[in-house]
Amino acid sequence: MAQASDYRSLNGAQKAAVLLLTLGEEQCTRLFSMMHEDEIKEISSAMSQLGAIRSDVVERLCGDFSDHLGGSGNIVGSFENTERLLMKTLPRDRVSQIMEEIRGPAGRTMWDKLGNVHEAVLANYLKNEYPQTVAVVLSKIKSEHAARVLAILPDSFAMEVVMRMLRMESIQKDVLEGVEKTLRFEFMSNLARSTRRDAHEMMADIFNNLDRQAEVRFISALEERNREAADRIKSLMFTFDDLQRLTPVAVQVLLRSIEKEKLPLALKGASEKLRDLFFGNLSERAGKMLREEIANLGPVKLRDVDEAQASIVLAAKELAASGEIQISQSKDDEMIV
Repeated sequence: MAQASDYRSLNGAQKAAVLLLTLGEEQCTRLFSMMHEDEIKEISSAMSQLGAIRSDVVERLCGDFSDHLGGSGNIVGSFENTERLLMKTLPRDRVSQIMEEIRGPAGRTMWDKLGNVHEAVLANYLKNEYPQTVAVVLSKIKSEHAARVLAILPDSFAMEVVMRMLRMESIQKDVLEGVEKTLRFEFMSNLARSTRRDAHEMMADIFNNLDRQAEVRFISALEERNREAADRIKSLMFTFDDLQRLTPVAVQVLLRSIEKEKLPLALKGASEKLRDLFFGNLSERAGKMLREEIANLGPVKLRDVDEAQASIVLAAKELAASGEIQISQSKDDEMIV
């Protein structure tokens, strides 16, 4: 071990130990509380073997620390920077675990975190797992959340899960740990990565919520400054006209979900092709009544039409989020149920 009186031979743990001793007991305790157990052990070991430390060594160490901190300039912290630094010192699986804890949904334990994952997202993952695994997961999360997940799973699969849950006794520790490990590395890590939204997708969502005049104004201005970005955003936007890509079954699901008084107003400003899509999924009597309602509206404000159409688009997106319909990101793909 290097002598504490020889500044040049001090390693990182020893320097950290000297600084902590210099800060005093209260500050040292606070810093220890923020460290990982392995870091505490390493620094504590170095601290216990320091012996007497000359004042000039302490002064130089504190001076170097201050100079380094003050000369670092602007510091940018990000998920990517943090992950890159961790990868230099820790195994990949440990880094994945730490980053999952940082990025993942809120909660102290894995089961807390699962409780904050949307039921449609969780069900979409679990439907590809063994029924016994799903039974374990549903038994560990809150009952109301488990009920919502179970309702979304395919009927035959869900019933198999129910039967496994009924026959389930105490869960062995190694089985529970195995399920938890799988969820952490295969599901939560992928979920964390998938939640990092593309900037173009974010702007497409924002533009979708603008009224038509504002949307046209922003898109036109963006086309002048960055044609490529504008085209990318337009390709990601889902507008009222895109409802033409709905299948008949999807239209029927949408019709059951929207406010009925919004439809005549929304179709007042729609193309004939889009009108026919909705009429074709109504009974002859309901279709006739809808045509009469549209005709009786008379002149309407464009803003009112835009608001009605936006509410129907929002309903379609909510149905997609719940898994009842799926909305393709590509304009070239069809929307499917």
